[in-house]
Amino acid sequence: MDAEQSLTSQLLIAMPGMDDPNFSSTVTLICEHNDDGALGIVINRPLSLSLGGLFEQLNLVDPDPAAASRPVLMGGPVGPERGFVLHEPVASYDNTLAVSSQIQLTLSRDVLDAMATGNGPGRTLVALGYAGWEPGQLEDEMMANAWLNVSATPDIVFDLPFKDRWHAAAGALGIDMSRLSPDAGHA
Repeated sequence: MDAEQSLTSQLLIAMPGMDDPNFSSTVTLICEHNDDGALGIVINRPLSLSLGGLFEQLNLVDPDPAAASRPVLMGGPVGPERGFVLHEPVASYDNTLAVSSQIQLTLSRDVLDAMATGNGPGRTLVALGYAGWEPGQLEDEMMANAWLNVSATPDIVFDLPFKDRWHAAAGALGIDMSRLSPDAGHA
């Protein structure tokens, strides 16, 4: 797969007719898409867990109060016991993937340790689990009109309220989601 075909650093916007409850009204950042499949993180599904609860589970004592109050998201239905941190590229961590020039994904604990001490990246999103697609599966879903896609921006990924991200991502394409039918077809 060449770079033009890859959906890496794209936001997938679930179409109104999405039947899978894991993805209904979601926005998913595609972090990696190649011949082996795709990995994405849902960026608009907060859990009832705060980052402070996650710090506690990791035995990180006396965490930074601002970091501890941040929500943790449901990043997808696969591997819900695994943590993922999306962040701006401000430091080097052990296991980091560049999603774009403005967004990185870190899978190692060192970024959480830095966040707990107040020394982590300023713009972050912590998620448990991920969305995964086998080779060709995402392409098939795109052809079946399950998703719209648009280039990811740090503002949508990090700054907007979670409830506004689905409409904002579609709005970046000039689309009002309330005007789309849940039924899709091909002309």
